[in-house]
Amino acid sequence: MRLNDLLGVLRVRVIRGIDLAVRDVVSSDPYVVLKWGKQKLKTRVVKKSVNPEWNEDLTLCVLDPTHPIHLTVYDKDTFTDDRMGNAEIDIQPFIEAVQMRLRALPDGAIIRKVVPTRTNCLSEESKIHFRDGKLVQDIILRLRNVESGEVELQLQWVDVPASQRG
Repeated sequence: MRLNDLLGVLRVRVIRGIDLAVRDVVSSDPYVVLKWGKQKLKTRVVKKSVNPEWNEDLTLCVLDPTHPIHLTVYDKDTFTDDRMGNAEIDIQPFIEAVQMRLRALPDGAIIRKVVPTRTNCLSEESKIHFRDGKLVQDIILRLRNVESGEVELQLQWVDVPASQRG
């Protein structure tokens, strides 16, 4: 990766899982894996919970924002970890809002609303808004290929000054 190819940094706060599937006898030991291009990050494992609270920040370098981020939830096991569903995060609407270069908006100002469709994994309307001087997007994703479960996330854009890109 060359630093001058870097558009910015995307901080993905993995907040919590909601009604995740049971993969052990009465519960699960879930963790989340994010994959984007060659980047792969994961949260810690939360033991014995189908409603885990991670509140963990994972940071991705933004090189090609046209591809979605792949999210997969797994159940940690001794030998092989079980899949507990997956989703894609379409960051195009968020990147488009970032590219507007909006500054000094009132706290809570809504830039854009993204509605659920058959293709975007959103379980409810997602708002891109200004909070504490930063652009953020609150997202709840419905997991696919599983009987139940959602993951709550928050995207936050971090600018990289041109002087640090090379």
